[in-house]
Amino acid sequence: MGNEKDLTAVNQNENLNDNAVLDALKLTPDQWKSGIVKCIAFTLVAVFIFFVPVTFNGTSDVIFGVVYKNIKSALGLFGLWLCGLIIIGNAIFSIYGKYICRNKDSEVYKYYKEDSIIHPLLYLFGAIGAVIVLLGDTVPGFVGPEFISNPDIGPNVYGIATDVAWIIPVSAIFMPFLINYGIVDFIGSLMEPLMRPVFKLPGRSAVNAIASFVSSSSVGVLITSKLYRSGIYTHKEAVLIATGFSAVSVGFAYKVIETAALQDYFIPIYFLALLITLLVSFFMCRIPPLSKKPSVYLNGHVQTKEDIEREKIPANLIFKTGSERAVKKAATAPNLIKEIVSSLKDSLSVLPKVVSLLTAVGIIAMIIATYTPLFDIIGKLFEPLLNICGVPDAAAIAPSFPVGIAEMFLPVLLIADKVETLAMGARYMVVTVSMVQIIFFSETIVVMMSTKIPVTLKELIICFFERTIIAIPITAVFMHLLF
Repeated sequence: MGNEKDLTAVNQNENLNDNAVLDALKLTPDQWKSGIVKCIAFTLVAVFIFFVPVTFNGTSDVIFGVVYKNIKSALGLFGLWLCGLIIIGNAIFSIYGKYICRNKDSEVYKYYKEDSIIHPLLYLFGAIGAVIVLLGDTVPGFVGPEFISNPDIGPNVYGIATDVAWIIPVSAIFMPFLINYGIVDFIGSLMEPLMRPVFKLPGRSAVNAIASFVSSSSVGVLITSKLYRSGIYTHKEAVLIATGFSAVSVGFAYKVIETAALQDYFIPIYFLALLITLLVSFFMCRIPPLSKKPSVYLNGHVQTKEDIEREKIPANLIFKTGSERAVKKAATAPNLIKEIVSSLKDSLSVLPKVVSLLTAVGIIAMIIATYTPLFDIIGKLFEPLLNICGVPDAAAIAPSFPVGIAEMFLPVLLIADKVETLAMGARYMVVTVSMVQIIFFSETIVVMMSTKIPVTLKELIICFFERTIIAIPITAVFMHLLF
C-alpha cells in the first residue's frame, strides 16, 4: 500500500490517536511481534486489574478495588489524616493563590487561576468539615456541630472522599495499560457500528462504560478526561461519555440494592439498570444542552465528516482492522514507566481539588437534604409522572428522586426505614433511577469539574433532571414487567 509509513519514519508530532495515521503505519516483522506481545500482555494486565472480579477476604471485587481499599485499610488513621492534610493544604494555598498572590509566574497562582473566586471558600469549608470529622474520630469526647458530625453527613461524605483520594492515584498507575496498548482501539473498532449511530460516540467510548460499571464512576470520568486531553474525544464526546456512561460500580450497586431489601433480584435489577442507562443516554445525546456541545477537539480542530468516516470500517474487516490497530498502537506506545509517571503527575495535580470539592459540596448537599424541605418540595414535582406511570407509593418515594443529585446513595437511605411497608415496585424504582442518574455532587460532578471536562455546573444540574425525567417512565415499564 503506497500510503503506508514505516514506524521508524513516524514524526513524533503526528497524532497516533488518529486512526488514519495509525492505519498508515507499516511495521517490520519484528515490530509486529513486539506489538502483538505487548498488546496481549498489557491488555491482559488491564483486563485483570479493572474487569475481573475476585474474592478477597470473603468479599467479591475487581483487583483495582482490592488494591485501593487495602491501601486505605493499611494506612488506617494515617491515611485519613493524610487526606485531611491535603484538603487543609489545598484550602490554604488556594486562598493565597487566588486572593493574595500577584506573581503570575508563580506555580501556586497558575494552579488556581482558573478557579472562580468562590472555589477557595468551598475548599475552606471542605477543610473545616474534614477537621471536624477527623477530630470526632480521634479525640475522645470531641463533639462537632451536629450538621457536620451527623454520621450520615460529614463522616459519610468524608469516607467517600478518602475512597476517591486513593482511587485517583491507583487508577493512574494502571490506566496506561488500558489506554496505550490497543484494547481501546480494538474495542473501538468493534463497537463503532453501534456507538456512533446510537449514541453519537466513537466505539472506544464503550471502554469507559465498562470501566465505570466494574470499578468506579470516578475511573470512568478519569479515563474520559485523559482521552479528551489526549485529543481522542471532542468536547461533545467527552461530555456525553462522562455524563452518560460513568455509572456506579457493581460493588456499590449491590450495596444500594441490598439496602432496599432487593438483593434476591440483584442480577436482573443490575443488568436492567445498565440497559436503562444506555436507553437514557440515547435520548440525552439528542437534546440540549448536550446536543449543543461543539464537536471540537482540545487543540481547536473541528471534527469533520471525514474524521467520522475514517472511523467507519466495512463489516467484513472490523475484526481485522481492530486487531491491526491494537498491535500498531502497542508497537508505538511510549515507555511504560514514563507513561505511568506522567499519568500519576496528571492525577495528583487534580487530586487536591477533587477531594476538597467533594468534601465541601457533598457536606453542603447532605445538609440541605437532611435539614431542609427542599428535596421534598422538588420531589412533589415528580409525583404526577410517577402516578401516570402507575408506580405504587408515589408520594412516599417522590422526594428520593431529586435527592440523588447530592449523593447517589441518598435516595435509598431515605426509604431504608420504610422497606417493610413500601411495595417492591416502589423500592425498585428508587434503586434503579438512582443508579442511572449518574450525576451527583458527592463524586461525579466534582470529578468532572476538577478534571476540566468541558461542562458547566448549570449544564450538569439540567442534565441530572433530564436524566431523571427520562429514566422514570422507562424504569416503570421494567418495574411492571419484573414485579
